[in-house]
Amino acid sequence: MKAADFRYERPASVADALALLGDEDRDAAPLAGGQSLMPMMNFRLAQPGTLVDLSALDELRGIKRDGEVLRIGAMTRYVELVRSDLVAECVPLLALALPHIAHAAVRNRGTIGGSVALADPAAEMPALLLALDAEITVQSPTGTKTHAATDFFLGMYDTALEEGELVTEIAIPVAAETDRFSFYELARRHGDYAMAGVAVARRDGSHRIAFFSISDRALRATGAEAVLDAGGGVQEAVAALSELPFAGDLNAGEATKQHLSGVVLTRALEAL
Repeated sequence: MKAADFRYERPASVADALALLGDEDRDAAPLAGGQSLMPMMNFRLAQPGTLVDLSALDELRGIKRDGEVLRIGAMTRYVELVRSDLVAECVPLLALALPHIAHAAVRNRGTIGGSVALADPAAEMPALLLALDAEITVQSPTGTKTHAATDFFLGMYDTALEEGELVTEIAIPVAAETDRFSFYELARRHGDYAMAGVAVARRDGSHRIAFFSISDRALRATGAEAVLDAGGGVQEAVAALSELPFAGDLNAGEATKQHLSGVVLTRALEAL
């Protein structure tokens, strides 16, 4: 299939992009890397009236350390994260997980901001940001605001983004030498959507566990976190997963998702 007719704009500044996105008559959608939006348009699952290409916005690119925070521009591509010494040094969990995101061709075009804004429940990045206690900055014509990742992902393809807002930056706390991280996902083939996956962070004896591809959104397993924080074992943590709102998809049913969540958590904790 082919996309429905649309207008195309390539603004030269964030201000211009926001003006286009805020024009209700245009029914505009932002285009980041296009690895999800373009296939959706070709299948006519998405039919924006205007496509606002963000590729010229260099101000939304880049990786920099700011004290104890790593700041990543929303238009930074996955391949740039993979190759970044700063990412490997400051956010080792990202370095662990990035090779599992899709295929090299997708990582060459896909952006961190695009994944955050889309909020695909099977995508790795939202869960990684939950585990890392990241913050997401969004901008509108009236100013900027920051969301904790925990409050940003609301449901399937649903976020705290409001009409006319744009994700501009992701801020992640820099890891300490004593912090420990692990990542595990199960997929039929490398690069396929995972049937279940988990990211785990342990900092100062406190755990953050975030799952993806088991529900309608990336979500934290706060019950399992509490078990581990109290000194409980792996099997107790796995038992606590029963409280999660599991949901099946095209890859696996609800019961399978629940079983696999225990498998991936066990393997991730063994690697921690």
